[in-house]
Amino acid sequence: MLESKYLKDNIQNIQKLMSIPALKHFETRNLAKILRLSKIREYDDGELIIKEGDVDPWLYFLLAGKVIIKKRGIEISRINAIGEIFGEMRIIDDEARSADVVADGHTVCLAVNTSAHKQYATGTSTDKEETLDFILLLYRIFAEYMSARLRLTNTELIKAKMEAGKLRKKIQPAE
Repeated sequence: MLESKYLKDNIQNIQKLMSIPALKHFETRNLAKILRLSKIREYDDGELIIKEGDVDPWLYFLLAGKVIIKKRGIEISRINAIGEIFGEMRIIDDEARSADVVADGHTVCLAVNTSAHKQYATGTSTDKEETLDFILLLYRIFAEYMSARLRLTNTELIKAKMEAGKLRKKIQPAE
């Protein structure tokens, strides 16, 4: 993995963040905050990005390439849409990582250190308001993606149930 230093909140970087679908509607000050907590990470084909069981604080936005999500070595999903997030479940429920995420080809991600927001939590009431804004920003992003993924999962579940019903009919003896 190649990793940058924490990013600067300059106008060029903020404009790049605005090109990420999940972030395009957020205020410049919130995008600047995300940048200060972010690094660019590049992975080679097959390189592990997230390891099942880990407890790291990183949230990822896909900037280029693709990733494969595996549970116990079995592929459960692929992500290839620029701006898609992954690694959010650990941040939401504070549990260990529930799956491996592996680069599929050369992959570039924006990695956001979600534990760093705690540095804003001390100090003035303005600092505390900024921390709340940051947390709300993250949870809004999570909610949008979780809703989209739940809809997709529902569609896949219906297809699987329909297929299982067809298979049952084929193997059940005629009465």
